[in-house]
Amino acid sequence: MMREAGAESALDAGARRLDRAISMLETRLTGLMSTAKAEVGGLFDLDRAKLAAELDAARGRERELQAAGREAAQALDKAITEIRSALGQRQGA
Repeated sequence: MMREAGAESALDAGARRLDRAISMLETRLTGLMSTAKAEVGGLFDLDRAKLAAELDAARGRERELQAAGREAAQALDKAITEIRSALGQRQGA
């Protein structure tokens, strides 16, 4: 009977050690997962910030191109008007 009690207590001790090891492993994995999520979230934040900056720059460039297009259209209108005026003067001359 002593042997059974000793075997049982050795089994209990082994089970307790296993429980502690599993608990420590779970704690470590939870910490690693939290760290990994934070790092991935940080990468997404960096990507989002980079994309936002690129979008702002692209919108600024778009506004510049639209302004240049308006200026070119005005210059063409003026040139067309001047050419028509010059042609009209020649035909009347």
